Amino acid sequence: MRITIDNLDGTGARDYSAAVAADGPLKIERTLNAPSRCTGLLDLSALSLPVPSRRARVVVASDAGAVLFTGYLATEPARIYAGVATMGPVHRLVFNAVSDEWLLDKQSLSPGGTGLSQTAGDLLRTLTDRVDAGLFSTDAVVAGAKVGVFAPKQTSSWSTNAGEIANAAYASYRVLNGAVSLATAGAVTHVLSDGDGSLNPAALNTVAVRELANDVTLSGEMEPAAYIAESFAGDGTTSVFNLAEAPYRPTRFTHSAASASSSQALLDSFNQGVLNPRIWQIADPGSFLKLTSAGLTMTGGNGLDGQTTLTAIDPIEMGGTLVVEAGNVQLASPSTGIVCGLYNGEVVSGNCFAGYNVRQSAGTTVVVPFINGAEVGTPFTIQNGHKYTLRMRLHCVETERVLQTWSTMVDGVLESYGGGAVAAPMSLLFELVDEGTASNTPAMVLYSGAVAISPASCNFAVVNSVALSGSVGYCRITQAGSVWIVSTLPGGSQTVRMTGAAGEGVDCMVSPAGRITFFAGRIPVAGEQFTVFYRGRRRSVARLSDAASIARESAGGVPGMAQWMGHVAKPLARSSVDCETAALAVLRFASSRSAAIAGTYTMMNPGADIWPGDVLAIGSGGDTLKLLVRKVVVEDGHARPELASYHISFANDWAESLGLKLAEGVAVDALLPETAASTPANVLVNLQSLQVTSATGTALQMDAGINPPAGGGFEVRRRDWAFGAGVDQDLVLRSPVRSFSIPRAAQVERYYVRMYDNSNPPVYSRFSSAVFTNLPVG
Repeated sequence: MRITIDNLDGTGARDYSAAVAADGPLKIERTLNAPSRCTGLLDLSALSLPVPSRRARVVVASDAGAVLFTGYLATEPARIYAGVATMGPVHRLVFNAVSDEWLLDKQSLSPGGTGLSQTAGDLLRTLTDRVDAGLFSTDAVVAGAKVGVFAPKQTSSWSTNAGEIANAAYASYRVLNGAVSLATAGAVTHVLSDGDGSLNPAALNTVAVRELANDVTLSGEMEPAAYIAESFAGDGTTSVFNLAEAPYRPTRFTHSAASASSSQALLDSFNQGVLNPRIWQIADPGSFLKLTSAGLTMTGGNGLDGQTTLTAIDPIEMGGTLVVEAGNVQLASPSTGIVCGLYNGEVVSGNCFAGYNVRQSAGTTVVVPFINGAEVGTPFTIQNGHKYTLRMRLHCVETERVLQTWSTMVDGVLESYGGGAVAAPMSLLFELVDEGTASNTPAMVLYSGAVAISPASCNFAVVNSVALSGSVGYCRITQAGSVWIVSTLPGGSQTVRMTGAAGEGVDCMVSPAGRITFFAGRIPVAGEQFTVFYRGRRRSVARLSDAASIARESAGGVPGMAQWMGHVAKPLARSSVDCETAALAVLRFASSRSAAIAGTYTMMNPGADIWPGDVLAIGSGGDTLKLLVRKVVVEDGHARPELASYHISFANDWAESLGLKLAEGVAVDALLPETAASTPANVLVNLQSLQVTSATGTALQMDAGINPPAGGGFEVRRRDWAFGAGVDQDLVLRSPVRSFSIPRAAQVERYYVRMYDNSNPPVYSRFSSAVFTNLPVG
């Protein structure tokens, strides 16, 4: 092998091959989806070569010219005493080089970066550009499989996050010779056969490291459970109300501080010298967007929709309660475009799911709520010189809209499970605050309504300037949990209560524990009823079995069930649906005998360079075993002609999982299923739109929001998780029609409702819709 070192002193790369000591051979260690290392001993006593410096560039190539390693010395070489020669004491230099991604690992990782149903290649390019755009080429990054949900850790290095992306897509990343590459694991296969002499059976060591499993229980993260509607009565003086349960909060945005009432999905104060390329993608062919002392300043546009935009790099998951806000907004005539827009696809007005449309009307500038490409609500006329806060509140009863994906390989074939989106309605509230009126000016509601179908994720563009003139002082998107509050006033009219912090012109604040505090002047009046919509929480869990495997293992009268219980570590299983599809993937490889194999193989001068992520197809006696390479150690034999030994470690998925990282043991708070199903749960739709249409002192009038299936209906119980045709305790009633009445007996009551069909036994909704009341009775 040939090794060159460039000490970055202006003299260029020098050949250090002759300095490599025979008793400390050059060694390259490659690990799947982790940085590579190159180590060795240098003897410079008889050579006029400088001592390599820290950060020196190291390149190792084979005699044939193939580049085997490129990287940098992470530390100064260590001097070790080797003895005494005729010239005096002799020292050797131990060097340790890390592959090229060492440069990326030294850079800081910006907040954000959440990917939703994107390819691994797109995620890896975005991650690389965010760290140091242009430092490495990403032309060799293939699209790869889709990753359901990925959120990089800001406290982790580039290589750690890149490794997680590659693992999730069952791929391998590599940084070599100034280029980042990504390839699906198994894209390169090395055929070894005892028939052609390429396989040395004595150098092959295989072992089955884990027993077969055909009954799998998996736990995941905390998930949203019951759809709760909890009602209270105002008396004109009480300002604090406590919910019966702590509202579910999406974990992907939750900060470590338990007291945080909300989490920022996006925040930019536009107070830097240039637009932050780690947050935004800018399209501005006419140089109409720039930063000034007023913030993001717009000086027009080219008159075309979607041509002059400032779009967030990260998509926004449209789940739970989101608050989208642009503050210190000034608009001057003539202005045309969209401010603070969420787009279902490309950033053009026709794709705008929600935003503020800015246009001219009789010589003045107006802003109008904009939903699904059309204006709704009340137009508002902008006053010259005034600053405004434009705010949108969006509430979806589903908080996890994007389902996770899992990839695995069995017998050399890549398979994927999961994916898709959760359909759900969405409520929307558009509000505007004139910041020049007073410090606590109440927000003016321009529109309040709902849509039956909403996108699972959207792109966010703070401006889409056809010809906008003015400025935006800041923008932010807040994930506020799952709470949505609707008041019914004594006259019967309904209004959405706005949540947030004091001084924002809103009605109340909600703590993570479920404590609602109304601000002065906004306390519920006597006779006012308000309902808090939120989600309960529980640990996600699933149990599935492989009936065919159990039958095969039962031969001879021995019980064929082999149970395994574990927790999904990565990617995160955010729901029981995710756990079910993960269990399908686990069963696929856990019931395959070849999937539990691990071992090592040593070979000399292979015909092609071998990297982690390649597959060894080992043929012997007419059978072929396919093994995924996890680690390769290349050692220089210090001989001519070149003698390179490759020490290869391999393992298949059940021996060492890749696309699905597992941990032994389920979560301690998981409610374990008593029986295993052979397929994901057969369930009816959840009652997302169930509501109380009227509440009197004697009864609750209910609307399930959906018609029951033929022969089925709606089952009401006093406790959750005990539904069934033969279960009589806690049963309140069964209704065969959509609208029904629940008799009231106490001020504080709890009811749980699920839909059922006419199957035997009946099939129910996966989660209950719960009605909690704290209302006077007659």
